[in-house]
Amino acid sequence: MIRAVFCLLLSMPGLLWAGDSLPLTFKGSFIQGGLLQGHTLPGSQVRVDGKAVRISDKGVFLVGFGRDAKAESLVQVSYSDGRTSQRVLKVAKREYRIQRIDGLPEQKVTPRSKEDLARIGKEAALSRKARKLDDPRTDFLADFIWPVEGPISGVYGSQRVLNGKPRRPHFGIDIARPTGTLVKAPAAGVVTMAHSDMFFSGGTLILDHGHGLSSSFLHLSRILVKKGQRIEQGEAIAEIGATGRVTGAHLDWRMNLFTKRVDPELLVPPMPQK
Repeated sequence: MIRAVFCLLLSMPGLLWAGDSLPLTFKGSFIQGGLLQGHTLPGSQVRVDGKAVRISDKGVFLVGFGRDAKAESLVQVSYSDGRTSQRVLKVAKREYRIQRIDGLPEQKVTPRSKEDLARIGKEAALSRKARKLDDPRTDFLADFIWPVEGPISGVYGSQRVLNGKPRRPHFGIDIARPTGTLVKAPAAGVVTMAHSDMFFSGGTLILDHGHGLSSSFLHLSRILVKKGQRIEQGEAIAEIGATGRVTGAHLDWRMNLFTKRVDPELLVPPMPQK
């Protein structure tokens, strides 16, 4: 259903071009959780909802929509010759599932000790720092691939109810495979964080793809790369595990455009059926 909406939105007149002779085009998913590649004249300045964004030397920039993004997003471009252009992007609303998960350790659902809370805060700060990188690389231009293939056991945006208690939505896609299954890089990038044991996410790896777009891989049993290492698409980077807050072995793959959490499933082909 999501992919059908995506195709419909791309076919709507006026969404891709800027309504005048100035080039301003978009490619991607005009939907909550979606990611767009924008393209305009090199040397231009771009603002998305009032915030300046990086533009490559070939005129490429990124626009991301969070889980609960508003119905419209404003893109403004100032060209090097003084002309300006803008586009109001229409963002389709999604309906999200409710996922109930029981059998988790209570400490992982409602942490109370000062030690646990301090650890959670410290680890959250590490993740935020790793996702702040604004690098001119454009590794995201290559088509993304699945980091691992297998049954999808959890989807982006679902409202989580853990041990009967409502908690934050799920911001990734879960793929159930046995511990030790190799995880491959969905696109090239640079490792910005490699942590062997975080409170909620266990073994955690963050791979930056440029322009603030990053992939996170959670619940890993083993990390095969180091911070600062350059990774190519398809390279083995980790092994699936059951670390952190889980009930079984799986990969939780998430993607961020800085602080905006986008849906990885919208960037890859349908999961192969075996």
